[in-house]
Amino acid sequence: MLSINLREQSSVMVRLLHLIDCLTVVGYLWLLVYWYRVPWNIHYTRLLLITFVLSFITFQSFQLYRSWRGWQFYAEFIAILKAWGAVIGPILFYFFIFKISHAYSRLVFLGWSLTTPILIFLIHVLFRKLLRYIRSKGKNIRRAVVAGAGELGQNLVREIESIPWAGIEIVGFFDDKVGEDIKEEMGKPIFGDISTLPVYLKENDIDYVYIALPMRAEKKIFAILRECRSLGARIFLIPDLYVYGLHHAEVQSLGKLLLLNFNPNTEWKRSFDVLFSLFVLFVTLPLTLIVGLLIKLEDGGPVIYRHKRITATGKVFDCLKFRTMRLGAEDELKKLLAENEALRQEWQKSFKLKKDPRITRVGRYLRKMSIDELPQFVNVLKGEMSVVGARPIVAHELTEFYKESAGRYCSMKPGITGLWQVGKRSDTENYTDRVQMDDWYILNYSLWTDIKIIFRTVIAVFKGNGAY
Repeated sequence: MLSINLREQSSVMVRLLHLIDCLTVVGYLWLLVYWYRVPWNIHYTRLLLITFVLSFITFQSFQLYRSWRGWQFYAEFIAILKAWGAVIGPILFYFFIFKISHAYSRLVFLGWSLTTPILIFLIHVLFRKLLRYIRSKGKNIRRAVVAGAGELGQNLVREIESIPWAGIEIVGFFDDKVGEDIKEEMGKPIFGDISTLPVYLKENDIDYVYIALPMRAEKKIFAILRECRSLGARIFLIPDLYVYGLHHAEVQSLGKLLLLNFNPNTEWKRSFDVLFSLFVLFVTLPLTLIVGLLIKLEDGGPVIYRHKRITATGKVFDCLKFRTMRLGAEDELKKLLAENEALRQEWQKSFKLKKDPRITRVGRYLRKMSIDELPQFVNVLKGEMSVVGARPIVAHELTEFYKESAGRYCSMKPGITGLWQVGKRSDTENYTDRVQMDDWYILNYSLWTDIKIIFRTVIAVFKGNGAY
């Protein structure tokens, strides 16, 4: 039970460390000011607030809270130095622009600037030591399988077994040489050939898939990436050649081995998502209450509509919306499509009806202004969606239309808005165009791109383009 709890709470532990780091930075500054008996003034209060916000965003952006399983301590210390430099830089610029450096003790600021990264590193070392101790006791373990039982796969298993503190358990192999004579390797079972890996992932709870195949087996490698990225496991490649251009992979290390991480870094997006969503929910709270009351008064039905959508790694979640349709809308749709050929063809093309008779009077206004999507900011806070991303889709859309793009889609969380929202929105007739827009965003996303899409979304909403 403890193992399960630790596994489920790992993200909570990381966010707690993030908060501890930010509080340590500002708390340490306050302590130095007190220690050197420097009079406190409004400038120090402003510096504390600025530093906390910068630390909260920058530390996440520089991947300080990524999984450090198998990484050396110096790599984490370098990441901390880079992140801290990105905090100090804007602060110095702030001093220069407003010409207020005289308001601060140079001794305090210099000491604080030079020793804070060391203090943060020590906190991280203690945190990693704690996790290592927990993992050495068999807790907080990640289960993994290896695709390839050759020399490369065996080297991987030996390396992982030599670092038990990484908390990774290899449960078995998948290899095409499996047969009646060869059923295990290094004391671990060979579950089947490579083609059976997707079925195994669907039926078993596996955290990591390590691809340990020679680079000449590129067809098998790409088949695994195409078929398995939406099945809940994180995928890593152990290259036997120095080839780094695949799927915008990120080079990582596991002990002495080199890995390619096919899972995009979205830590900075999470910080932005949380801050932006909290702001929007706070500002729109009166509107939310009014909308909920109007929906309830119209027909007495539920205010929120939950519909199943796909998020990162192919997991399903309840996407929230204000209810804009009459009660029993699903049954009514079946009747409409059965009786009207034109409506059925329109639905099969875009899964929407331009003049949907099921929409309520209140719902039509909510959809026109996209107000019905406000509850999705709760999904963002829960970590199920992002503010900007690909379109939220259902499972059959992923399998029927995305096909080879399914792996890319499942590498990130869907967004409340995106390229489809700022373009033609619901007027996009060709479904292939939707898939291509999602592909482009996943391969080219950045903070600046997200900000531009948000501004363009506001303009599109007020114009009411393509909303119905």
